[in-house]
Amino acid sequence: MPTDHKIAGTYEVSAATGYAGDVAPTVAWKILSEHKDAVLIDVRTRPEWNFVGLPDLTALDKKPTLVEWQVFPSMQPNPEFVAALSGALADKSAPLLFLCRSGARSAAAAKAMTAAGYSTCLNVADGFEGPLDAQAKRGATGGWKAAGLPWRQT
Repeated sequence: MPTDHKIAGTYEVSAATGYAGDVAPTVAWKILSEHKDAVLIDVRTRPEWNFVGLPDLTALDKKPTLVEWQVFPSMQPNPEFVAALSGALADKSAPLLFLCRSGARSAAAAKAMTAAGYSTCLNVADGFEGPLDAQAKRGATGGWKAAGLPWRQT
């Protein structure tokens, strides 16, 4: 397994301000599969995990880490987010891949963890469900699900 975390030199990473960059869901899967210490952090809310589904990392012998960026139902920022993750993630150089519904909350989470000293925080572009399509529905035009990556209902 590679231990070099110069992700941008090995994988297609789009530049971002305040964190290591954005990656497509398929690139996120590749990083998770090639880096034993890479972690997928799903920052959506409990109802999203329960009703929309979760990435299924069973084939990689991993599980996503679940920490809400905004707490349901108030949708206020989770004041314990950085502390909760920092307590669970000792290696500050490990690739951390942040995922939400469409990529906005996860980008904010990647910035917060970068500010907390984690060097390889990546946002999964288009998130789990991607942008709205012409019928105002998600899940068909971008994101983890539309890329055909494994996922499951809880």
